[in-house]
Amino acid sequence: MDDITRREFIRRLLVWGLGASGAGTLLAGSSCGGDPTVAPTATPAQPPTAAALRPTSTLVTRPSPTRPAASPTAQLETTVEPTMAAPTATPLAISTPTPPPAPGDAYLAVARGDSPEAIVHASLRALGGIERFVKPGDDVIIKPNICVAYHSPEYAATTNPQVVAALVGFSLGAGAKRVRVMDQPFGGTPAQAYSRSGIGEAVQAAGGQMEIMAKMKYQVSPIPEGRDIGEWSVYQDVLKADVVISVPIAKNHGLATLTLGMKNLMGVIENRGGLHINLGQRIADLTSLVRPTLTVVDAVRILMDHGPTGGSLDDVKLMNTVIASHDIVAADAYAATLFGLTAANVPATVAGAEMGLGTMEWSSVKVEEIRL
Repeated sequence: MDDITRREFIRRLLVWGLGASGAGTLLAGSSCGGDPTVAPTATPAQPPTAAALRPTSTLVTRPSPTRPAASPTAQLETTVEPTMAAPTATPLAISTPTPPPAPGDAYLAVARGDSPEAIVHASLRALGGIERFVKPGDDVIIKPNICVAYHSPEYAATTNPQVVAALVGFSLGAGAKRVRVMDQPFGGTPAQAYSRSGIGEAVQAAGGQMEIMAKMKYQVSPIPEGRDIGEWSVYQDVLKADVVISVPIAKNHGLATLTLGMKNLMGVIENRGGLHINLGQRIADLTSLVRPTLTVVDAVRILMDHGPTGGSLDDVKLMNTVIASHDIVAADAYAATLFGLTAANVPATVAGAEMGLGTMEWSSVKVEEIRL
């Protein structure tokens, strides 16, 4: 840089009021050590050459102040929140174990009845209440199965919207500071899938937020307990949340045998196709990283054949059941019995038990069955 250029550079810094300390502050502000969804508290005047440091945007849905009439095709209201570029390195996420059941509470709860909200409530009450899992001020992420945008809820390809909405409402009632619901469909766009599944509207009505999962929030994360994979690209908010609730719909799957709580976690990663090599073990490896706080298996309707997408009501069986536990392996093991199978028939469940992620011997723990 020659003298004229240096003088011009210094002059421009002074004109823009940055000075040496201001320039340092601006550069420090481009770091992403904190939550990437939080906007800076102040935006100083910047020269045009600093435009590259300005935040990009992530699309997040919010509850509408005035709810539209119920419709499976209702459009979601969206807002744009600023985010900063993702850092290149991911710190190791440390999971907080879910408290064990108190004396007298169930290890696993199975509730049956005509009202999805009522059976969710009954199953949680048997486990010690939602307060066992969600504390005041918690940041909660609920992960249902919203895999496709071309089937409405009765086809049992996506999680029952009333089950999801009930969990949103109970979490907010326990004092959660926010409850976000998200998935990454492989059929259709997220907005289309959120609408068609009925989950978007139900969650908004319950006071939750539907989040479209931004690509920039995926980062390669180490999986220290993984037996077949040692790292994978994972949606970072799921690893940072205080509470993660896996809410799969119980359904047939051509490769995994069944889609249940553990398989449902594939919706929080990139390169899902790569996980299909040694699928059962790799699902268990992913589960060892995410470790949901609570698993609630939606078996209001189950898809008996032609999963994971289905498409025929002849493959759907009405069960009016939910299964809940802090132990994702136990919940999945019990859910297998609804299909006339055992846990031993589901490779991911077997691998999870072998890794010590839970027990597939659900008959050895306290199971409370409730019929409403």
